[in-house]
Amino acid sequence: MNATKPHPQVRIVKEELLSDNWYVLKKVTFEYEKGNGQWETQSREVYDRGNVATILLYNRKKQTVVLTRQFRMPTYKNGNRTGLLIEACAGLLDKETPERSILRETEEETGYRIKGVQKIGEAYMSPGSVTEILHFFVAEYDDDMAIGTGGGLDEEQENIEVMELPYRQALQMVENGEIRDAKTIMLLQYARIHGLLQTTAAKSLHVLIAGPYRSGTNDDPAKIQENMKRMNEIALQVYQAGHLPVLGEWYALPLIAAAGSQALGDEIFTRIFHPSSIRLLDHCDAVLRVGGASAGADEMVRIAREKGLLVYERLEELPHL
Repeated sequence: MNATKPHPQVRIVKEELLSDNWYVLKKVTFEYEKGNGQWETQSREVYDRGNVATILLYNRKKQTVVLTRQFRMPTYKNGNRTGLLIEACAGLLDKETPERSILRETEEETGYRIKGVQKIGEAYMSPGSVTEILHFFVAEYDDDMAIGTGGGLDEEQENIEVMELPYRQALQMVENGEIRDAKTIMLLQYARIHGLLQTTAAKSLHVLIAGPYRSGTNDDPAKIQENMKRMNEIALQVYQAGHLPVLGEWYALPLIAAAGSQALGDEIFTRIFHPSSIRLLDHCDAVLRVGGASAGADEMVRIAREKGLLVYERLEELPHL
């Protein structure tokens, strides 16, 4: 992908209203400039239902999350036998800011009047046909915030069941397919990756420091040593925060020397350096990604996420014990 390529030129030719019943469905005919400079006429159906805010409520002390369950006709028409879907609380913005909207929706759907929210991102959920942007939030809740039973509004024909679930059970429900709603899966995975439900009394973490070793050095020994110095300094800060840091290099480099490696990148080096870090991940709780570009460090992050480990992008995200 060429990041410097200018955005494509688009000319709207015609918009035809197909439906204005529940939301707005249009057929849009437009001209699109292709990469070779030629213009091509295309048409697409565009469904505009407004933008949405969604939230994951979590309680560190009880290790629980609040979700909802309700009937969704489109899923019923597409293989969901009961039509019921377990979801995070969500709702249309309704001419409000995303923050104000999600505070209102949380109270209406779950019965909790929360004190504040943290926005964690935005995403198009079905960009091939729907204009909708989702605004994602997380917030802590406790029993004292409950001011009602929730369930939604009768005038909006909402029939919502409020579910307080153990956090680990919710994660298991994602794995076994009981939770199939995309926004809910994304929020639960965010909670897992960022350790939202870790308590201040959590155990010390075994943290792999993943950063550049040879990357960007052209194998200059002085620059490699500078990279090692930075990672060791960060490891010290991780230790001072109450955790047990480790660098893959701490394991790999002595083994490589003992095996008789003669040069950076030789057969022995390649056979031991990166694979030893992959093995090390099986004994770690988290990865802290530091420093600049590094394909090896990025690979550690990818594998860590696949294993369900915590991944931190900044030292400040690590809990201080």
